[in-house]
Amino acid sequence: MDAVHLPTLADELIATAREASSGRAGRSTRSGRGLSLRQTVLALTEGNGMDDHSANGEGTLHVLVGRVRLRWGSASVELAAGDVVDIPDETHAVDALTDAVLLLTIAVR
Repeated sequence: MDAVHLPTLADELIATAREASSGRAGRSTRSGRGLSLRQTVLALTEGNGMDDHSANGEGTLHVLVGRVRLRWGSASVELAAGDVVDIPDETHAVDALTDAVLLLTIAVR
C-alpha cells in the first residue's frame, strides 16, 4: 500500500489544471471495481468548475486548498480550505472561487 501525500498531489494537479483548457485536473487515489469507497483529488482553477451532475452514492467534499461554491437546487454553500461537507443527494455543481483543490469521497451504491 502506497501513501499519498495530499499537499504534493495538490500542487501537481493545480499546475496541470492551469495548463488545461478545461481548467481542471484530477487523480483517483482510491478506486477500482471491488471498492465501494472511492476518493478523487480534483483541482479547479478560478472561474472554472464542474457543471450540474449527480453522484453515484453518498459522498463528501473536502476543500484542501482555496475556495469553492457548491450549488444544488436553489441552495448553495461557500467552502474554504479545511471545510468538509456532505454532497447533496441531488443534481449539484461546483464553482471555483479561487484556484482550489478538493478531495471527493464517494461510497458507491
